[in-house]
Amino acid sequence: MIKFIYRFTIVILTIFLLTVIYLSIVGINTDRFNNQISKQIKNINKDLDVELKQVNIVLDPFNFEILLKTLGTDFKYMNNIIELERIKTNISIKSFVSNQFSLKKINISTKSIEIKNLISFIRLIQKDPKLFVAEKMINKGYLISDIKIEFDENGNIKDNFAINGIVKQGKINFFDKYNLSELDFIFFFNKDSLKIENFKLVINDKNFLLPKSNIKKSKDKFLISGILENKKISLNKNEIDDLFGQYIFDSRINKIEFLSINKFSFDLDKKFKLKNLRVNSDINLLELNAENKEIKEIFPELEKEIKFKNHKINLIYNKKIVDISGSGDFFVKNKKDQIKYEILKNKDSLDFKTYLEIKNNKFKINFLNYDKDDNSNLQLSIKGTKDLKKNILFDEIFLNEKENNIKIKNLLLKDNFSLIKFKSIYLNYLDNEKIKNKISIIKQNNNYILNGVSLNINKIIKNVLDNENNNQKLFNQDLKIKINLEKVYLDKYNFINELEGHLFLKDNNLYAANLSSKFSNDNDMKLTIKTENKEKITTLFSSEAKPIVDRYKFIKGFNDGSLDFYSTKKNNITKSTLRIYDFKLKELPALTKLLTLASLQGIADLLSGEGIRFNEFEMNFSSKDKMMTIEEIYAIGPAISIMMNGYIEKDKVVSLRGTLVPATTINKTIGSIPLLGDILVGKKSGEGIFGVSFKIKGPPKKLETSVNPIKSLTPRFITRTLEKIKKN
Repeated sequence: MIKFIYRFTIVILTIFLLTVIYLSIVGINTDRFNNQISKQIKNINKDLDVELKQVNIVLDPFNFEILLKTLGTDFKYMNNIIELERIKTNISIKSFVSNQFSLKKINISTKSIEIKNLISFIRLIQKDPKLFVAEKMINKGYLISDIKIEFDENGNIKDNFAINGIVKQGKINFFDKYNLSELDFIFFFNKDSLKIENFKLVINDKNFLLPKSNIKKSKDKFLISGILENKKISLNKNEIDDLFGQYIFDSRINKIEFLSINKFSFDLDKKFKLKNLRVNSDINLLELNAENKEIKEIFPELEKEIKFKNHKINLIYNKKIVDISGSGDFFVKNKKDQIKYEILKNKDSLDFKTYLEIKNNKFKINFLNYDKDDNSNLQLSIKGTKDLKKNILFDEIFLNEKENNIKIKNLLLKDNFSLIKFKSIYLNYLDNEKIKNKISIIKQNNNYILNGVSLNINKIIKNVLDNENNNQKLFNQDLKIKINLEKVYLDKYNFINELEGHLFLKDNNLYAANLSSKFSNDNDMKLTIKTENKEKITTLFSSEAKPIVDRYKFIKGFNDGSLDFYSTKKNNITKSTLRIYDFKLKELPALTKLLTLASLQGIADLLSGEGIRFNEFEMNFSSKDKMMTIEEIYAIGPAISIMMNGYIEKDKVVSLRGTLVPATTINKTIGSIPLLGDILVGKKSGEGIFGVSFKIKGPPKKLETSVNPIKSLTPRFITRTLEKIKKN
């Protein structure tokens, strides 16, 4: 009996054990739980329905649970179907035995389904704003996902759900200008965050990779962070304009090619407003081609583009600052040089540092008449700040090339580059006329002191003459400059010594001046300017006229003479008188042509040979804007006298008319006046040579000249001649 009981017990235990093993490994199929599972799912949402086939039951003896698994199940909601790979759920053995079946948790594995359908389905289950964000951003693509959901005692979903999956061929049209397509990534989604890995995407046909990104919920916003990488990307001008417009590159970038690794983070509120963007980027700029006509002034060989290649750039961006630092090569006409730069932009200002090393390219500073030597190495460093008022403060500008040095401290400019003030300027360089410039300008209280050994002002004079009516505002503050220079070059061949005095600039104009200097033979040169009652009075006396007259290229072979100039300016109208005394002209093409046309060949030969001497030249004229009106030009000399008037509109038209008379005709005419002629010129005899009247008119480079003989002189000509003869 005991043996029977023992054997029976062993058999029962063996059968039980085998049953447990079978149920734990293979399980059984049944449709007994279909109604219960369907009812539980409808408790989640009444629009949800599930089509279940047989359910496989597998025993979990260690946790006293039964695993229910179904294959090939479909979810239906609002006439939409989501095909599922399987559904898994666990129930306790106790509830199974007591027939108190309820779902505690459920695992759903999908087939490849459309993302938008799945997101809409999940939103029915869980009203989470992150799902709304995802639904708005992702418009296309396919997904394979595992969904884990737990239920409380009342059948409600707990907030510890988890959704993991893979997205393929996604597409986002979140921004109008950006076409985001070919999205592939792995994601991990739960109540508090959405993690994304290996996010591959194409933006406007350019490939990008986000190795890691994370979206976390924090009260009423989302915290988004990640890493964005891109392999070699090349953008042309049209693509740059489409992506960025003029906001970043001002539409002057023709090509950009780069690699980058970018760490980013930002906040996104419920209205999809982006805040607190933070970016840290390491950029390998392979090539950037940009148009910049402004720098042609300093790089004269620049044709259309300046190219930047092989730049290593670090960019840090957040709400408070933009910090950019980098270095690399730049090319002008395929000649390579180096540049380094640092830019720090915060709320109140923009700080910048730039260092250029220029060996192969030409470099010039026009207003200083400075050109870099072709075989030298030039270093240029610039450090400064741009403030909220758009003023630019150059803390230091330093140029060094062999023995040439230019150093400027604390130069403050307005945004239109007009001068406000500076601390000091030191110039020590050889200019392109091979003249040494060595001066200093130092701010002292509210004035400036200009001292130096030598200075070439040839370029300055030329710029003043060429831009006489230029309204560009060069100075934003009134300036008083005290001058003490040992030698000043007026041009390459003429100079003055011991230039002393002062200049006062007010309202962007030369308001007052008192300068004196000496030529090498101790002859004087003086300039005075004074302004009273809004009228500016200028006087210039030079005991040597040649250095000033030589600036006018149409006059050649000018010698001797002294110059006296007087002008007044009021209401933008200038009235001037210029006198030149005791000078000789060797070449004056226009006058030579006149004499030849008038058949006064003897005087024409004299002019082009030995030269003709004049006792006095006087010109009275007025100017307004670009129009010069010549009331009278009168010149008298032993061989010839000229009277002329007319007008000149700069760069447009010249219109002059006048009278030219050899001195023998003048003497004969005046000598024929009873008594007065005998007193002034004595008894004259010989043949009379008639004079000519002439007209010169046309564009400056296409003047037409006509002449006519005259038999009697005008009363005005005779009167002016008598005045000069009496004076002499």
